[in-house]
Amino acid sequence: QVQLVESGGGSVQAGGSLRLSCVFSGYGYSRPSMGWFRQAPGKKREGVAAIDSDGATIYADSVKARFTISKDNTKNTLYLQMNSLKPEDTAMYYCATDRVHAYRRGPLLAEYLYGSWGQGTQVTVSS
Repeated sequence: QVQLVESGGGSVQAGGSLRLSCVFSGYGYSRPSMGWFRQAPGKKREGVAAIDSDGATIYADSVKARFTISKDNTKNTLYLQMNSLKPEDTAMYYCATDRVHAYRRGPLLAEYLYGSWGQGTQVTVSS
Protein backbone atom coordinates (compact mmCIF):
# COMPACT_ATOMS: atom_id res chain seq x y z
CA GLN A 1 0.00 0.00 0.00
CA VAL A 2 1.43 3.35 -1.06
CA GLN A 3 1.63 6.02 1.61
CA LEU A 4 2.56 9.65 1.11
CA VAL A 5 3.07 12.24 3.83
CA GLU A 6 3.50 15.92 2.97
CA SER A 7 5.09 18.54 5.18
CA GLY A 8 6.58 22.02 4.96
CA GLY A 9 3.47 24.11 4.44
CA GLY A 10 2.81 27.28 6.39
CA SER A 11 1.99 30.95 6.23
CA VAL A 12 4.30 33.42 4.50
CA GLN A 13 4.15 36.90 3.08
CA ALA A 14 4.14 37.54 -0.65
CA GLY A 15 7.62 37.22 -2.06
CA GLY A 16 8.61 34.61 0.49
CA SER A 17 9.66 30.99 0.04
CA LEU A 18 8.63 27.57 1.29
CA ARG A 19 9.91 24.07 0.65
CA LEU A 20 7.41 21.24 0.64
CA SER A 21 8.45 17.64 1.21
CA CYS A 22 6.62 14.40 0.52
CA VAL A 23 7.90 11.13 1.94
CA PHE A 24 6.53 8.09 0.11
CA SER A 25 6.60 4.39 0.89
CA GLY A 26 5.18 1.13 -0.36
CA TYR A 27 5.59 2.00 -4.04
CA GLY A 28 6.31 -0.94 -6.34
CA TYR A 29 9.06 0.77 -8.35
CA SER A 30 12.28 2.51 -7.29
CA ARG A 31 11.95 5.62 -9.49
CA PRO A 32 8.30 6.64 -9.53
CA SER A 33 6.89 9.40 -11.62
CA MET A 34 5.32 11.91 -9.22
CA GLY A 35 3.54 15.21 -9.09
CA TRP A 36 2.43 18.12 -6.96
CA PHE A 37 -1.13 19.36 -7.16
CA ARG A 38 -3.00 22.09 -5.34
CA GLN A 39 -6.57 23.02 -4.57
CA ALA A 40 -7.74 26.45 -3.48
CA PRO A 41 -11.12 26.95 -1.75
CA GLY A 42 -13.94 26.80 -4.27
CA LYS A 43 -11.65 25.76 -7.11
CA LYS A 44 -10.80 22.51 -8.85
CA ARG A 45 -7.58 20.72 -8.06
CA GLU A 46 -4.85 21.63 -10.53
CA GLY A 47 -1.46 20.24 -11.45
CA VAL A 48 1.50 22.33 -10.34
CA ALA A 49 4.61 20.33 -11.26
CA ALA A 50 5.58 16.78 -12.18
CA ILE A 51 8.74 14.73 -12.49
CA ASP A 52 9.21 11.50 -14.40
CA SER A 53 11.35 8.44 -13.70
CA ASP A 54 14.43 10.04 -15.32
CA GLY A 55 14.07 13.37 -13.53
CA ALA A 56 12.53 15.34 -16.39
CA THR A 57 10.14 18.00 -15.14
CA ILE A 58 7.11 19.98 -16.23
CA TYR A 59 5.39 22.98 -14.64
CA ALA A 60 2.10 24.78 -14.84
CA ASP A 61 2.50 28.15 -16.55
CA SER A 62 1.45 29.94 -13.37
CA VAL A 63 4.48 28.65 -11.42
CA LYS A 64 7.20 28.45 -14.05
CA ALA A 65 10.47 30.09 -13.01
CA ARG A 66 9.24 30.29 -9.40
CA PHE A 67 8.78 26.65 -8.35
CA THR A 68 11.20 23.73 -8.64
CA ILE A 69 10.26 20.08 -8.28
CA SER A 70 12.91 17.50 -7.38
CA LYS A 71 13.08 13.98 -6.04
CA ASP A 72 15.61 12.01 -4.02
CA ASN A 73 14.97 8.35 -4.76
CA THR A 74 17.48 7.25 -2.10
CA LYS A 75 15.39 9.01 0.54
CA ASN A 76 11.99 8.29 -1.05
CA THR A 77 11.25 12.00 -0.88
CA LEU A 78 9.71 14.44 -3.32
CA TYR A 79 10.29 18.19 -2.93
CA LEU A 80 8.73 21.40 -4.16
CA GLN A 81 10.79 24.54 -3.70
CA MET A 82 8.49 27.55 -3.96
CA ASN A 83 10.00 31.01 -4.36
CA SER A 84 8.48 34.43 -5.01
CA LEU A 85 5.20 33.24 -3.58
CA LYS A 86 2.03 35.12 -4.47
CA PRO A 87 -1.35 35.28 -2.70
CA GLU A 88 -2.83 33.27 -5.56
CA ASP A 89 -0.54 30.37 -4.60
CA THR A 90 -2.62 29.92 -1.45
CA ALA A 91 -4.02 26.39 -1.50
CA MET A 92 -3.80 22.90 -0.07
CA TYR A 93 -0.87 21.17 -1.74
CA TYR A 94 -0.90 17.43 -2.44
CA CYS A 95 1.75 15.04 -3.70
CA ALA A 96 0.85 12.00 -5.75
CA THR A 97 2.43 8.94 -7.33
CA ASP A 98 1.92 7.46 -10.77
CA ARG A 99 -0.97 5.02 -10.99
CA VAL A 100 1.32 2.54 -12.78
CA HIS A 101 4.18 1.21 -10.67
CA ALA A 102 6.70 1.21 -13.49
CA TYR A 103 9.08 3.38 -15.50
CA ARG A 104 7.49 6.40 -17.13
CA ARG A 105 9.27 8.72 -19.52
CA GLY A 106 7.75 12.15 -19.79
CA PRO A 107 6.31 14.01 -16.80
CA LEU A 108 2.58 14.66 -16.93
CA LEU A 109 0.19 16.88 -14.99
CA ALA A 110 -2.95 14.93 -15.83
CA GLU A 111 -4.61 14.07 -12.57
CA TYR A 112 -6.12 10.80 -13.80
CA LEU A 113 -2.61 9.33 -14.18
CA TYR A 114 -2.02 9.45 -10.44
CA GLY A 115 -3.27 6.72 -8.17
CA SER A 116 -2.09 7.52 -4.64
CA TRP A 117 -2.32 10.83 -2.82
CA GLY A 118 -1.10 12.38 0.40
CA GLN A 119 -3.29 14.15 2.91
CA GLY A 120 -2.10 17.60 1.86
CA THR A 121 -0.24 20.49 3.45
CA GLN A 122 -1.66 24.02 3.60
CA VAL A 123 0.18 26.96 2.06
CA THR A 124 -1.11 30.46 2.81
CA VAL A 125 0.43 33.54 1.23
CA SER A 126 -0.58 36.96 2.50
CA SER A 127 -0.19 40.22 0.61
